[in-house]
Amino acid sequence: MHAEIRLKAPKLGSLYFCDTRIMLLRNLLIAKGLLILTWFLKPRRIAFSLAGYHKKGTIMHQPELLQPKHLPTKNRWSSLFAALPVWPQPPRSRGRKPVDRNALLRTLIYQRLSRVRFLQQICNQLADNPPLLAEMGFDPYSSGPTLERLSSFLSDPEHHRCLVAIRVELVLQLIAERVISPAHIGLDSCPVASWVKENNLKTALRRWRYDKNTPPKADPDARLGVSIHFPHEKGSSLHYFWGYRNHVLADLESELPLWEITEPNSIGEPTVAHALLEAASILPVRVRSVSADAEYDSDAILNTIHHDLQAEAFVAVNPSHLAKTKGFRRDGNNVFCPADVPMYRSGKMNQKERVYIQYRCPFYRGPKPDLLMCPIDHPNFSTQKGCNYLWRITPNPRDQIPYGTDYFKQHYARRTAIERGFSRLLSLTIQEPTVRGLVSIRNHCTITHIAVLLVALTAHRHGLHDKIRFCRSLVPNFLS
Repeated sequence: MHAEIRLKAPKLGSLYFCDTRIMLLRNLLIAKGLLILTWFLKPRRIAFSLAGYHKKGTIMHQPELLQPKHLPTKNRWSSLFAALPVWPQPPRSRGRKPVDRNALLRTLIYQRLSRVRFLQQICNQLADNPPLLAEMGFDPYSSGPTLERLSSFLSDPEHHRCLVAIRVELVLQLIAERVISPAHIGLDSCPVASWVKENNLKTALRRWRYDKNTPPKADPDARLGVSIHFPHEKGSSLHYFWGYRNHVLADLESELPLWEITEPNSIGEPTVAHALLEAASILPVRVRSVSADAEYDSDAILNTIHHDLQAEAFVAVNPSHLAKTKGFRRDGNNVFCPADVPMYRSGKMNQKERVYIQYRCPFYRGPKPDLLMCPIDHPNFSTQKGCNYLWRITPNPRDQIPYGTDYFKQHYARRTAIERGFSRLLSLTIQEPTVRGLVSIRNHCTITHIAVLLVALTAHRHGLHDKIRFCRSLVPNFLS
C-alpha cells in the first residue's frame, strides 16, 4: 500500500498516514463540486506494528527524539544546587496546580548568577534549553516556568519567611564548616532603586519628581532617599532616588553576608542596626568587634555593642553628635568660655535619655560681669544669646573607643570588606530589580544573598577554598 507521510505541526513526533488513491479521489470530487460525496471517503483506520511505532488510527506517535538518557550529564548547576536547602513549606492543597517551589528558587538563583536581568529572558532561555530546564528541576519536555509564575513567586509575602529560613540555614552550615567565623562583623547598607519612571531622568513629568509627599504610582511602597558616590578622593556626588535600602551584617574575614534586611528609604540605618545586632547575638559564635561608619554613631547602638554583645565598637565618630567644646575650659565644677570668663550654671536638662548640665553666657544669664561686652567679640554674642555649653553627666559610650590610635585604625580598616561584599552583590543585579513593591524587593534581595552563600558553600565542599567568593565564575569555570 502506498502511503503519504506528512509532518503534523502542533506536536513534534506525530505523523499522518493516509492512502494516496483515496486522497486523489477526494480531491477530484472537491474539484467537481461534489463535496457531499467526500464524506464516504474518510481515511481508513490502519493498524501499524512497526519497530518503535505503535498506533491504531490515522495519527501515529513515535518515541520522543530527546530521551532523558541522551541528555548531557547534569554536572555543573546540579552540583551547585545540591547544597541548597529544601523549600520548608509544603505545596498548597487548593487552587491551581502548584509548581515546585524548589525549581522556581533554582531558576531565580540561576538568573542572579548568570546576570539575566529580566524574568522573560530567563523564561526564554529555559524554553530553548531542555537540559538546563532539567537541571532547574522542571520536566525537560515541558515549556518551563512562565513569567506569571515567577512574578507570583516573588510577590508572595509567605515566601519571604521561607527564603529567610533557607538563608539562615546556609549561614549556619557555613559557620559549622568554619567557612565563616563571625568574630569581626560590620554594618552597612546599599541603595536599591525602584523600577519607576521617577528614577529615569530622561522622562518628563508634570510634577516635581522628588516630592517626598507623593510616592510613585507604580510603586507606592518606595520612599525618597539619597545615594552618595565618591568618584575621587576629595569629592562626592549626590543624587536622589525612589526605592529601598538593603541593610547587611557581614563577616569581615570571609566577606560574606550574615544577615540582611530590606526596608524603604524612610527607615534610617540606625533603626535597622538594632535588628541586625540582635541577629548577631543569636549566632553560635561570640562576636569580638563591630565596625561601622559614622552613620551608626549613636548611643543606643554603641551601648548595644558594649553591653549586649560584650564586643568592641570601631565606629567612626559623627561630628554632629559631638559637643562643641572647642575653646571651652573646665576647672572643677566651673566652665570658662573662649573669652576665659566664668559661665553661669543654668541647671540640668534631659535630652534623649541623657542628662546634661547647661552653662550659659554670663552677659545674658546670672550676675553681670564688670565688662560691657564680650572681650573677644564672639560671633554667638551678637547672633544669639551668647555661648552655650553642655556638660554631659550620663556616661558616654564613646569614651571607651580609642579614636585616633593605631589600634582603632587597624580594626576600622577591616570595614572595607563590606564594600567588596557589596560589589559582588551588585554584580548579581541586586541594584537592578525589575519588580516593584516592598515584598518583591525583599524577596529579590534575599535570593541574591542566598546565591552568594550557596556559591561559597559549594566551593568549600568541592575543595575550592580560595574561590568561595567567585560568584559568577565558579559554576562555568571550576565545577565539573
